[in-house]
Amino acid sequence: MGKVKLKIKKGDNVTVIAGDDKGKRGRVLEVLIEKGRVIVEGVNMVSKHTKPNAKHPQGGIIKQEAAINISNLMVNDANGAPTKVGRRVGENGKLVRYAKTTGEEIK
Repeated sequence: MGKVKLKIKKGDNVTVIAGDDKGKRGRVLEVLIEKGRVIVEGVNMVSKHTKPNAKHPQGGIIKQEAAINISNLMVNDANGAPTKVGRRVGENGKLVRYAKTTGEEIK
């Protein structure tokens, strides 16, 4: 399939634009490149039934984030508004991501 370049990275602030959690915002915790999915803090919460273990000696039901398709997310620009992401050559000659709404670089 070749090398896929995603426009969302770990640590980005994103807004959900489709699905049950539409309108929610959160920080990207993990990007699953091969599946095209992302885990976002506080979004797409699921109940997981767990056996007792060292981390959770009581076991029981734990709420945790599940992966969400990358197409259902938009990166937030510096003002906190959802924006499309473009790529261009920056000052140091490397490709950088920028917000299409404001033209500012996304750090």
